[in-house]
Amino acid sequence: MFSTGQIYFAIFFVIAFIATMIYVYRKDLKEMKNQYRGIYWILIGFLLFIAFLFFIKFYIKE
Repeated sequence: MFSTGQIYFAIFFVIAFIATMIYVYRKDLKEMKNQYRGIYWILIGFLLFIAFLFFIKFYIKE
């Protein structure tokens, strides 16, 4: 299905991509802590809103 060269390329690409993502994440970690203070409250609010929509959906259905 795939040639040997394609398999080698895919393996190399995945390893290089993951390594790059780890490097960039560690580099930006300090800035992210300062810029995204309080982001968990937004996430909690969003999840509560979605739960509220599901509650309304099932309440109206019955």
